[in-house]
Amino acid sequence: MARRAKSKDGIADMQGSSDLRRKANLRKVAAMGNAVETWLDSLSPENRAVVDGLREIVRAAAPELTETIKWNAPNFADGDQDRVTLGLERKGGVRVVLHRGAAVKDAAAFAFDDPDRLAKWPSPDRGVAIFHDDEEVRTKAPALEHLTRRWIAVNRQA
Repeated sequence: MARRAKSKDGIADMQGSSDLRRKANLRKVAAMGNAVETWLDSLSPENRAVVDGLREIVRAAAPELTETIKWNAPNFADGDQDRVTLGLERKGGVRVVLHRGAAVKDAAAFAFDDPDRLAKWPSPDRGVAIFHDDEEVRTKAPALEHLTRRWIAVNRQA
């Protein structure tokens, strides 16, 4: 039986390597949550409104995704597979990138349909949609939520 004692961070210390790994993962998730908040706090009010709206849509479409900061932007992963990344555009606006991770994968057999043409698709497995203000986010929210939900589902089958 494992002994438990609270550490100063409030996460129980447990004996056993799997318990230690689980504790380390909990600390990592907590740190990433702080990283997301720190990143968000650095935004202008206008960009913050757009990013918060987009994050809400992604979480509504796939609440099981894990949000971290990767590539200096909010990133949503399905397990260990990066799927949706937000980023600030140099000329204004916030981009939503639907992708299958950083490494190039063979996309020859991959197909995905975007009937609302919400995103531009530089490759079959990478879509980019840009939102310029929170009004545009609200207007396109149903289409983006549907697109994101389908993107996650298709990639789970691939």
